Amino acid sequence: MDGDFIFDIAPVPCAHASTLAETTRGLIAAWFGGSYEGHDDVGVWLAERPVGRRRWTEPRLVADGVQPDGQRHPCWNPVLHRLRNGPLLLFYKVGPSPSRWWGMMMRSLDDGRTWEPPVRLPGGHLGPIKNKPVETADGLLLCPSSSEHRRWRVHLEYARDHGASWDAGAPLNTGREMAAIQPSLLVWPGLGYQLLCRTRQGHVGESRSEDGLRWAPLRRSMLPNPDSGIDGVVLEDGRGVLVYNHSARRRTPLNVAVSADGGRTWTPMLVLEREAGEFSYPAVICDRAGLVQITYTWNRQTIRHVSVDPGELCRLN
Repeated sequence: MDGDFIFDIAPVPCAHASTLAETTRGLIAAWFGGSYEGHDDVGVWLAERPVGRRRWTEPRLVADGVQPDGQRHPCWNPVLHRLRNGPLLLFYKVGPSPSRWWGMMMRSLDDGRTWEPPVRLPGGHLGPIKNKPVETADGLLLCPSSSEHRRWRVHLEYARDHGASWDAGAPLNTGREMAAIQPSLLVWPGLGYQLLCRTRQGHVGESRSEDGLRWAPLRRSMLPNPDSGIDGVVLEDGRGVLVYNHSARRRTPLNVAVSADGGRTWTPMLVLEREAGEFSYPAVICDRAGLVQITYTWNRQTIRHVSVDPGELCRLN
């Protein structure tokens, strides 16, 4: 396991909710930062780690919440995704609070060097709310999403044509028996889709789907959750990796668990952080070399990056 901080000298006091993607140029990460979460100076920051380099580039502000009339709102929860045969997309939210925010999207045709002007998602869609979408073979983008304006409810949104057209599925929960947001999607070869999400009930929420369109009602899994974000990915060897806080109350420790049975059971394998503090909101991908790449919030001060060789997660082979 190899780790570093994306930046040593923070450009702003608070950093949170990172996202991670791989481009032809290397790794690219984004997060929201400003005076503090919810302040109107919070924008989306971005840094890159080019191929062959161990240092990240200096963070740069790529999006803010300034409106045409000059009013400014905070930005929230960026999500990066590079389309299989298209541009690099950056989704994020803008608004005074999670109950009143709206979805935004930017495109880059040069893997993050430059960005087209942001556009608001149509029809009240929010896009992927925290974690990366899944792109199907026919180009449909399955976006794990949620809403907080009428209780905490999880749903899927579906985008086509590089994010030009959108549709949405029905909520998977009512928000009463289980308050859930910020789902992560895992694709299990031959077994369909698994959705895992943050809840207020002390455990990770779970749903299953064969096709990504029709989902079972949300239920409680056996994994603990302290009302904090998670993220997961399925490796090329068919094992799943989940990064989460193995606690029902605190955002520490931060753990990596592995599943070898399609997400039915999970075994904690690594502890990324175990000290007192906040280590939260992970993002995880598997890069072209097969390495597990993880970013997460480090005490709201900076973003930590960790690279894990799948061989370190081999006890379940």
